[in-house]
Amino acid sequence: MATSNGKTVVIGLELGDGHLVHAWAQAGHLPVLKSLMDRGCWGWLATTAEKLHISAWPCIYTGAVPGEHGVYFTFQPGPGIQGYQRFHTGLYGRPTFWKILDAAGRRCAVLDAPYSHPEAGYSGAFVYDWGTWAHYLKPGSSPPELLRQLEKACGPYPLGVEANDLGFAPLDVDDTRDRLVKSVQAKAVAACWLMQTQQADVCFTVFGETHVAGHYLWSPALLDATKRLNSSPMLTVYQALDQAIGQVQAAAGDGATLVVISGDCVGPNHAGWHLLPEVLSRLGFLATPQTPPVAGSGDAPAKKLDPVKVLRDLLPKDFRKSLARKLPTSLRDKLAKRVDTADIDWTRTRAYWLPTDLEGCIRVNLKGREPQGTVEAGADYERVLAELTTELGALRDAHTGRAIVREVIRTDRDFPGDRTAYLPDLIVRWDDSAPITAASSPRVGTVASPSPDTRPGTHRGPGFVLACGPGIPVGAELQGGHILDFAPSLVARLGVAVPGHMQGRVWPELTAA
Repeated sequence: MATSNGKTVVIGLELGDGHLVHAWAQAGHLPVLKSLMDRGCWGWLATTAEKLHISAWPCIYTGAVPGEHGVYFTFQPGPGIQGYQRFHTGLYGRPTFWKILDAAGRRCAVLDAPYSHPEAGYSGAFVYDWGTWAHYLKPGSSPPELLRQLEKACGPYPLGVEANDLGFAPLDVDDTRDRLVKSVQAKAVAACWLMQTQQADVCFTVFGETHVAGHYLWSPALLDATKRLNSSPMLTVYQALDQAIGQVQAAAGDGATLVVISGDCVGPNHAGWHLLPEVLSRLGFLATPQTPPVAGSGDAPAKKLDPVKVLRDLLPKDFRKSLARKLPTSLRDKLAKRVDTADIDWTRTRAYWLPTDLEGCIRVNLKGREPQGTVEAGADYERVLAELTTELGALRDAHTGRAIVREVIRTDRDFPGDRTAYLPDLIVRWDDSAPITAASSPRVGTVASPSPDTRPGTHRGPGFVLACGPGIPVGAELQGGHILDFAPSLVARLGVAVPGHMQGRVWPELTAA
């Protein structure tokens, strides 16, 4: 097995669409990427993003499935927690590839890897949430002074909008395109600075700008191969990205290995997650708090009122958003969770929804795992999962009669491991052939509501990898690849033993002489 003696540069593209990259490169719109394709190896990658979309990056980092690394979204459950928690340090159940390489004496420099955080014992360079689309942590670095040095040399990240502040509010297309082009250029400058100052064996930078473009600039016309080549705001961003990759490649120098990887691609944003709370309530799994009726009144039971939720609902929506931006993140999350769960009576709830913006995520209120659990482990738990699977599968579009649920997945079966307690129990995959605004079934009746998420594009598979460098066969096509293969292949290429927790195979295209 050959090793690479030169620098290895890995460029991650959040929600980077391989279909568009391939088509635009072949048409001459992305000359740098076209050159890499001509001189290297391309492969499509199966991905966990088809089932838990944000889990793709932790899988790329660790080479482990979500049931072993335990990370899949900004807000997710955990043992001993009633409801959900925010992503935080120490949540990973498996080490990242840069921690493995660092321990083996291969110096690494990492910039803006989403859903990552500093790891104890890692001695390389690590900058997080400087230029990410969604800040999961307060921007920082390891060592601590590195972020200050980067900002002094490269300036602040110029995007000016951030996912957690924005929510589902729309963005102006032309303004967003221009902001993203500037941000791509800034990210390239920062990546080159980090590479030149750290003298690392492995430099890993993630461009989150393609994530924003995928959500806000994507159009259904881009699914049509005959229309992809037309000028579009998204193409403009990808052309800026192409130039940025050229800058990074030049800074890496001759003999460097360059890898471009994405864990998913873009498709239409047609999901029914927003209907799940009412569906679970009508099925009798999600209970709401009630007070006894006044004796002799005959009135229906009334819901208990949470003062924070009442106040929130009285405030104008724009004012609420403006106020929320001024609050510390921890306080904002605490208030949001209180509002989200104010209408849940945990003593009578058997299953509940988890925050999401794509697939439906359902958690059983399990005794011994949830502090206020009501469902016994074993046969009772199995009955709840079976009933939910059946009833969710029965949901139909109230207007057309089409089945709106493509698949109901049990995470303990699809993603086994010692961190399944940090995942939903069930994942609902939607039929995305058309918008889902109303669901019906014999037990549920009809639940109707437009999605609050009006962004045109969202996550789907496949991902892709493009590699060019010493020993990588020219023009080869990687067959049967999976995102889980990336970490072990990179570790092996650097001449380091692949740890047992990495479940993917080593790509011979990246490691053979």
